[in-house]
Amino acid sequence: MLEIVFEDVSEFSLEESAVSSWYSSVAIQEKKEVGDITLIFCSDDYLLEVNRQYLDHDYYTDIITFDYSNFPLVSGDLFISIDRVKVNAIDFNVSFEHELHRVIIHGFLHLCGYFDKTDEDELLMRSKENQALSLIGFV
Repeated sequence: MLEIVFEDVSEFSLEESAVSSWYSSVAIQEKKEVGDITLIFCSDDYLLEVNRQYLDHDYYTDIITFDYSNFPLVSGDLFISIDRVKVNAIDFNVSFEHELHRVIIHGFLHLCGYFDKTDEDELLMRSKENQALSLIGFV
């Protein structure tokens, strides 16, 4: 089940059923099942506080993923900074919607077991992101 929450940012339209269907398609490719996932859209300041409180990091980020998965079930909370998504969209010269979907799938891929701490892991993550984004016409 997918839940969408807005914390300290204005609500915007996001097709919950389309995201659920997309997650299901990616999960099938990854030989996983979609469990309970919450997308929490927030501001930079909100996510910075989450980063400080739970990860002891003192910097802005676009997403923090809390993984509650229990194989093969993929579950977790994805905190996404809308402020950071807007900045990244400009920096990467893509639409807000494209960058938002990239971050939404990035968090889901973390839940599927992918990481991005090393250069090699990051290359694989980008490849998986692009593969997933192509399913919905963004690549």
